[in-house]
Amino acid sequence: MSTAPVELSALQQDAFTELVNIGVSRAAASLRKMIGVQVLLSVPSIEIVSRADAARLVAEREATDLVVVHQSFKGAFSGRALLIFPQETGRELVRAVTGEDLSPEEVAALEDEALSETGNIILNGCLATMANMLQRTLTMSLPEVLRGDGIRIFRPLAGGDATALVLFLYINFSVRERDIRGYIAMLMDLPSLENLRVLIDDFIARAIGETGG
Repeated sequence: MSTAPVELSALQQDAFTELVNIGVSRAAASLRKMIGVQVLLSVPSIEIVSRADAARLVAEREATDLVVVHQSFKGAFSGRALLIFPQETGRELVRAVTGEDLSPEEVAALEDEALSETGNIILNGCLATMANMLQRTLTMSLPEVLRGDGIRIFRPLAGGDATALVLFLYINFSVRERDIRGYIAMLMDLPSLENLRVLIDDFIARAIGETGG
C-alpha cells in the first residue's frame, strides 16, 4: 500500500483521535435526543491515506456497494466529509433510527431522508465540535446521499483536488442494540491538512498549559 506524504506524530494523532471522539460523542448525544434511545459512537483508529488507498481499504472490508452521506465544509480547514456504510448496514441504520421493523419497500422509501438527517447530525455535530475545540468555525453544506463502490465515492468532485488526501476514521455505532459498523472520511488538500496540523499543535499546547506541564 502506498503511503500518504502527510503524517501525524503520535502525539498529534492521539490529540486528533480525542477531538474526533469528543465530536462523535456530542453527535451521538444529539442523535439520542432525536430518536429517544441510547446511541453509542466511537472512533478506534484514524489513518491518513490517498484516495486510491481509501477506496482499497473499503473494498477490502466491504463486498457490497456503499451508501454515503457527504457534506462539504469550509473554514480554517476545508474539504468534504463522508459518512460511509455498507448498503445493508445503511438499511439497518434506517430501521434503528425509525425504531420500526420496516419492510424492504418501506426502508427504500425512507432511506435517503433518514440517512441524510442522521448523517447531518453526525457529521455536522462532529466537525462543529472539533472546530470549536480548535477555536475555529466551519460552515457546512446540506447533506447529499451517494451510492457506489469505493472508487466512485472517493472520486474527486467536479473542480475538486484530485490529489486530496483522506483522513480515514473507523467508527463503531450502536443504537437500539444493533451494532452498525461504518466509516467517516474527510477529504482535504495538503494546505488544509497542514492548517489542521497547526491547529492540533495549538490545541496540544493549550492542554499542556492548562495542566501545568
